Amino acid sequence: MVSLRNFVKSVATVLPEIPKPVKKPSLTEKFIWTGGALILYMLMGITPLFHFGNEADQFAFLRIIFASSQGTLTELGIGPIVTAGLILQLLQGSDILKLDLGDTEDRALFGTATKLLTFLVIAIESSAYILGGALGILQTTQAIVIFFQLFGASVIILLLDELIQKGWGIGSGISLFILGGVAQTLWWDTFSPYPVAPTQGAPPAIYGFIPALVNSLFAGGGGVASVFIRSNQFPSAFTFVMTIAVILFITYIEGIRVEVPITSVKYRGFQGVYPIKLLYVSNIPVILVSALTANISFFTRLLHNYVGATSPSWLKYLVTYDTNFNPTGGLVYYITPPNGIQQTAGDPLHAIIYCAFLMTLAVMFARIWVEIGGLSSRTVAKNLMNADVQVPGFRRAGLSIEQVLNRYIPPITVIGGLIIGVVAAVSDVFGVFGTGIGLLLGVDIVLQYYQMLVKEQIEEFSPRLAGVLGQA
Repeated sequence: MVSLRNFVKSVATVLPEIPKPVKKPSLTEKFIWTGGALILYMLMGITPLFHFGNEADQFAFLRIIFASSQGTLTELGIGPIVTAGLILQLLQGSDILKLDLGDTEDRALFGTATKLLTFLVIAIESSAYILGGALGILQTTQAIVIFFQLFGASVIILLLDELIQKGWGIGSGISLFILGGVAQTLWWDTFSPYPVAPTQGAPPAIYGFIPALVNSLFAGGGGVASVFIRSNQFPSAFTFVMTIAVILFITYIEGIRVEVPITSVKYRGFQGVYPIKLLYVSNIPVILVSALTANISFFTRLLHNYVGATSPSWLKYLVTYDTNFNPTGGLVYYITPPNGIQQTAGDPLHAIIYCAFLMTLAVMFARIWVEIGGLSSRTVAKNLMNADVQVPGFRRAGLSIEQVLNRYIPPITVIGGLIIGVVAAVSDVFGVFGTGIGLLLGVDIVLQYYQMLVKEQIEEFSPRLAGVLGQA
């Protein structure tokens, strides 16, 4: 363990790093840095990979989650950063890594280890995408060029995230890039005036819902009925209303919480509450389910590329593809979301199995994450004890506080995981704008940014008040 620590410390001296600002930037300066990072990321998202060949996008349903764009410098998106972070969090939460994140040196060591693992994941994912055929059939020279493009672009994304987290910007780069992708998709689905051909050889039609609605009302397009449910999975009045309903519902449940009363042992007379949100583990369960689905989809595609020519009989139980490499049967088909309401109506069994899969795994991952992510009743009770806090009417002992928390945390974890799974699954089945998981992430990130902006404004005008609120 000591030798591993020394190795990570030595690597820290050669890894690229963004320095912390010497003087705390003003809110305006943070806006500029944050906006600049987002603009650069968006520009990378429209910059095509050199020598990239046209290929069907088999990971379209995961693009929003990983803030990626097919065939561009953001092909991998934030995937390597999220993957490396989750692996280290799992190792730390399960006590495999013996690090005290309250200690400055151990916290810096954990950050360096995360960055080092991210570099490794970038190299592995870049190679896997090329070898797995996700970017088409490439010549050796093309493969080498694209590998360095993917690796370099992913390192830039890592540094942009570090730039924002080090205090130059607001929030984190991961949240910012996801929010940018969700907002872009919502804007495109709602307002895009450009005609799009749904299939090769088919006549183009206006894609965005609002322009299509205006065209149907004023250009003899058939009125509102013609855009209530549109063919070819184009945004429609039904999916628009469903999207608004899902956003309002997520915003509402984000504010539901159970408040456990607490008092301070150190400061007599101090009373407060420890809030336990209904969505106790936030969106982590659906992110983990999506990551699992992505890995299953990718490795079955890789397997199909290598053994598909021989057509072994067992392969059809894993996956079958159409000519565009869209799954049409097997395990992969049933664990990926249906493409909107029309495909749901055409194959309801697919929608039912997908919903059951997502909801079941969301609950399972919620329970697992509570235990290994430092959110269990025992861990929370320990943290409250360390903060010299107790629950009124109970002895100041870890076991007593844990028993109180056990009334709330385990059932709320299951209920919250189930709600997240239901919202994500139903939203995907009905084809809401930006996908169900995208809306969950987007709304949660917007609320986080709202709270951070309020805190930033208070800090700028009254640092003392901000310190008091930060301790509350």
